[in-house]
Amino acid sequence: MDVRALEVFCKIMELRSFSRAAEAVLLTQPTVSGHIKTLETELGLRLFDRTGKRVTPTRAGEILHGYARRILALREEAQQAINEHKGGMKGHLPIGGSSIPGAYILPPLVAAFKHAHPDVTITLHVSGSRDIVRGVIEGTCEVGMVGARFEEGRVHYDPFAQDELVLAVPAAHPWAGRSTVRLAELSSQPFIMRERGSGTRKVMEQALADHAMDPASLRLVLEVTGNEAVRQALKAGAGIAIISRRAIEDDIRCKMVTPLRIQGVKLLREFFLVTHKSRSRSPLGKAFLAFLQQSAKTAT
Repeated sequence: MDVRALEVFCKIMELRSFSRAAEAVLLTQPTVSGHIKTLETELGLRLFDRTGKRVTPTRAGEILHGYARRILALREEAQQAINEHKGGMKGHLPIGGSSIPGAYILPPLVAAFKHAHPDVTITLHVSGSRDIVRGVIEGTCEVGMVGARFEEGRVHYDPFAQDELVLAVPAAHPWAGRSTVRLAELSSQPFIMRERGSGTRKVMEQALADHAMDPASLRLVLEVTGNEAVRQALKAGAGIAIISRRAIEDDIRCKMVTPLRIQGVKLLREFFLVTHKSRSRSPLGKAFLAFLQQSAKTAT
């Protein structure tokens, strides 16, 4: 199989579009279609069903996708190994971070790693914790950092740093002059929450359940994806929220948001480095993981 054709195939699988894939790989759409036609002829099976502009992978396409990702990853690993042998660290490393690590922890670490290895290219994918874990499992991220652990036997979780969650209220809220609230008071307030599958939501619900409070008793008024949406909704007065203190530090300094603690409830969580248990890591992946682990030791 032609490796370039597999690259094109994987890009179509990712974007679900021949035209967008063509733009992403800097080829014309007829050339992209030609690559897929060659693969389908070689395999004797259709890889995609096309209905108008909609592109859906067939079962054969789904099977090939897993192998194609591994072939491309192995090629990248070989290139990195040769570069390392020649005395330089080069190549591309895809990593992932859930909302807080992806926005506040990983970017400066990536910058420091890049300073030491300027020829390295790193792609940082930011999404919910569950999505990042799935990315490590599927091989789209070699290293991930998340704020919650999920029961998944194929990945390894390594503690990296701690994070404090706080109850945040807008500046005009009646509680803004307080430092703490009682757990029983929460159900009277409109709540803004992160989406299900986020580390913040998982930690919050577990903490409430540990104190005999059903998370479903909270008056949910807005469910959003990402901390930035929570911040903006908070400042607009849409409700109150449990959120990482790191995400609202600027708003606290500007007195637009007030952080509170819930009496008797600890809202601390670990951030974890996530790696695949059985899949071999590229030389670049090993180097970046060692850099992160050394950074964690230095910070403690």
